[in-house]
Amino acid sequence: MKIYLGSLREWHWVSSAICLIGMLLFAITGITLNHAAQIKATPQVITQEAQLPADILSTIAALGEDNAPLPAVLQHWLQDTQQIRVGEQLAEWSEDEVYLSLPRPGGDAWLSIDLTSGELLYERTDRGWISYFNDLHKGRNTGVAWSWFIDVFAVFCIIFCVTGLILLKRYASGRPATWPMVGLGLVLPWVLILLFIH
Repeated sequence: MKIYLGSLREWHWVSSAICLIGMLLFAITGITLNHAAQIKATPQVITQEAQLPADILSTIAALGEDNAPLPAVLQHWLQDTQQIRVGEQLAEWSEDEVYLSLPRPGGDAWLSIDLTSGELLYERTDRGWISYFNDLHKGRNTGVAWSWFIDVFAVFCIIFCVTGLILLKRYASGRPATWPMVGLGLVLPWVLILLFIH
């Protein structure tokens, strides 16, 4: 039993240490999401216009692809001359235009290229840090790595909660308020759901 209890405490404190910052982030952004209507933000919109070099325009105009990433030569030109990074996002190709949507946490962006004139139009919207962290909370437009982080973080939260529950059971005999508090945590959300959420 001592070895079991010791390893249980070990799992509990290790999982709590791993979860600490993430739980603070998710708790704080839970409040900001719950009061999103009261938190005013003024989106900042940045617009860029440019002209594609003739050689790049002729290269991409000849492709005629349908829902494919921008060619590497165009990606390099965008990054080097316009400071626009697009990655391997799929663009929408038509006969006379390429359109690329670039959603991101806390904002949005898009670009379009006229395949006849070579005119580039890029627009980026930034909704601020609160919106950025709210989107991290929701996993909105955050990519695969952040999605994996949320899943692993959730597993450690489950370990933290389950080991905490077992430790509560172990010490409940000396703390009479243990189970009423656990019961309150279980019953209160259901009471609120039944009475106030329709």
